[in-house]
Amino acid sequence: MFSYICLSWHSGNDAQVAAARRFQDRLNAQPAWSSVFATSGQRVYAAGMRPGTHGICALPSGQGVVLGRLFRRSAGSDADTCDVKLTDGEGQAITESDGVALIQRFWGRWVAVLPSWTGMCRVLRDPTGALPCYRMEAEGVSIAFAWLEDVLELLRLPSPAVSWDGVAAMLAMRQLTAHETALQGVSQVLPGELTTLTPGTRQSQALWSAADVARRPADLEPDEAAARLRDTTLNCVRAWASCYDKIVLRLSGGFDSAVVLGALHRPRPATGVVCLNYFSDGADGDERSYARLAASRADCLLIERQRNGNFCLEEVLHPARTPIPSSYLGRMGSDPMDLQEAQAHGASALFTGAGGDQLFQEVRNTWSAADYLQLRGLDRGFPAATLDAARLGRVSFWRALHLAFRDRFARHDPIDGTGQFAALVTRDTCDAAMRMASRFVNPDLIGAGDLPIGKLNHLRALICPFDHQNPYTPRRPLDSVTPLMSQPLLEFCLSLPTYLLTRGGQGRALARKAFADQVPAEIAMRRSKGSTDDHATTVLLRNLPLVKEILLDGQLVRRGLVDKQRMESALAGRTSTHDAYIGEIHACVAMEAWLGSVQRSSQSTDR
Repeated sequence: MFSYICLSWHSGNDAQVAAARRFQDRLNAQPAWSSVFATSGQRVYAAGMRPGTHGICALPSGQGVVLGRLFRRSAGSDADTCDVKLTDGEGQAITESDGVALIQRFWGRWVAVLPSWTGMCRVLRDPTGALPCYRMEAEGVSIAFAWLEDVLELLRLPSPAVSWDGVAAMLAMRQLTAHETALQGVSQVLPGELTTLTPGTRQSQALWSAADVARRPADLEPDEAAARLRDTTLNCVRAWASCYDKIVLRLSGGFDSAVVLGALHRPRPATGVVCLNYFSDGADGDERSYARLAASRADCLLIERQRNGNFCLEEVLHPARTPIPSSYLGRMGSDPMDLQEAQAHGASALFTGAGGDQLFQEVRNTWSAADYLQLRGLDRGFPAATLDAARLGRVSFWRALHLAFRDRFARHDPIDGTGQFAALVTRDTCDAAMRMASRFVNPDLIGAGDLPIGKLNHLRALICPFDHQNPYTPRRPLDSVTPLMSQPLLEFCLSLPTYLLTRGGQGRALARKAFADQVPAEIAMRRSKGSTDDHATTVLLRNLPLVKEILLDGQLVRRGLVDKQRMESALAGRTSTHDAYIGEIHACVAMEAWLGSVQRSSQSTDR
């Protein structure tokens, strides 16, 4: 697993110098860790480096270092499989622009360390946030890092205390996208943000804004937009594929993973790809027939594995300590099977189609008509856009027309709806989360109330980075790659108006048009969507005694964050009762497991 630790301190402060020296001695004693950049008052260490995948890209003349994987925007689909070597001109442009040129001319999965003229260390996180970046302080030394366990174990630091405000916000909002996390003293560097590692303060500047990208809608005809969407997707997927000799692709049978496979197959056969399909009992849990169509078209090996309905939740009760808790849904029992198949076929990466729903706009609402009205007004195309919205939202034309005018002129608060899907969380917790929104919601989203309602919600769905590292099996030697969430593709889709993405009244309409010759027609035109809800319900019911033990007398109930009476009703054992609560119950189990890991570590440190 690739990881890094950056240390920054005042070279004129004796106490900080002494602490930094102790931390360096501890890291230097670790054979797996290497010092990759050093100046007065700054050291950067990295582990798990692998050429072409996770590398160190040094700026010329000691001006900084980029950790991770860079691609040049001009490289197209023929990206070099070796790590990028920056030219003197590129390095100078990055330095003189304080990192802006890095975002404009490159993309990938990276964090850059850029010393300033004042001597202080700065870190810049790539706009997709694919590589984690957090910061904390210890003994006056400012530390930026990807993986908290590394910092705590290698530097021998005490485990941070739980932020109960962060826990409450996580329960109500399902995600934390701002600087504050669920641990006291640990903050997040946001995607596209340049942060100065000055001990005692936080100085940050947003060099890239997803909301600003969304504010500049592309004026394209459908055919041109589809062609550009196809080309951008192909370039991004093939660039990531160039990093690996062998790939395991989770081929669900849905549209998005079929798009990734189609991109891997074109313009040359995907000879290094093995497809892996998971299926389970239930009406929506078995998509093997669709996966077989996609694999056959690409002439790829397809491995079919049944999800483990007897999965024991005890296996997820000891996650790694992370600044933000993470769900285990989608990972129950699949991690060892992923690794088993990858090792059997010599693969070092797991690709998925994750993010496609959000990116390509798989929606069922009428917002696209309001967006059209706001961006183009009452022109001759508005009736067609309203009819498309009616089909999407499954309402009459007249209802869609009414909603278009209502939503066009209504005030849209980006944090409205906090807690609307939290049926087990107490009202007080949801109200508190609303009051704390500025602390836990990305400021880019909070300031995006001027966007059309559909684009605002498009932004909301895309603003939280996907987990790159798995806290439930953190040391597995398998990269997780979500190529659809690459910066060029993210920017292009954010710039496309929602009425163009859903033109014709179908979710993912533009994407279906763009990939019509790469995806089997049965997949491209299907309206149904696979689901793991039945599997999640089966696992919950078979683990019900354990879940009751964890939740009914757990910390969330004892602190009044979750309503005990509602939780008891949800855990009564009747499947019909579970339907509305199933995901939230699993989320509460994951939160209790995370709390246990953090607090056990704190207690052992205290002793």
